[in-house]
Amino acid sequence: MRYTQGNLKKLEELFESLDYTIRYEKGNFQSGYCIVESKRIAVVNKFFDTEARINCLLDILSGLDYDPDQLSEKTREMLAKWKKAQED
Repeated sequence: MRYTQGNLKKLEELFESLDYTIRYEKGNFQSGYCIVESKRIAVVNKFFDTEARINCLLDILSGLDYDPDQLSEKTREMLAKWKKAQED
């Protein structure tokens, strides 16, 4: 998987389809991000580069409960590819 701005944009759109808002803010995050579950907001450290942002979003996504059926087929395939690349 390549860590490009385009892939970051696709991940952000995936979060939108799950009704999550992503915000890039400065803060004192131990893990680099914070999740406000009651408001469905993910806050990522704004000083991270593209690779770190993508890794944070994938990490957040792995911890979320969501129904894969609400995602399009193309999105599910893309997500499976990202997860496989992250495992390698």
